[in-house]
Amino acid sequence: MRRQKFDSINVVPFIDIMLVLLVIVLTTASFIQTGIIKLDLPTSSSKIEEKPKKELKISIKKNGDIFFDKEKVEQEEVEKRLLSHSKESPIHLYSDKEAKFDNFVFILDILKKNEYENLGIVTKND
Repeated sequence: MRRQKFDSINVVPFIDIMLVLLVIVLTTASFIQTGIIKLDLPTSSSKIEEKPKKELKISIKKNGDIFFDKEKVEQEEVEKRLLSHSKESPIHLYSDKEAKFDNFVFILDILKKNEYENLGIVTKND
């Protein structure tokens, strides 16, 4: 009887073990919380109250009317009224789903032109 020489190593069990280890690492990595740094902040005797930023609500109705905080504004006055608000104050943009998209883009163009970046587009959940 002759003995056979094994010229190659069977790597299938090695690949199986590596895949199992990969699955374990990926599942445990999803449970690790990242970016949380617990701090015990010092206290101070002087307190400076931060004034809450007044948010601006811009609404576009189905018929194209534009409202700034429940006050109707003509299209020609939108930019002037917008410039009276701070660029740091948040702006929430509401638009009726049946309103023309032109009015929505008109508002976004004015916001972009005047470098307002604190913008939220409000939608409702289904």
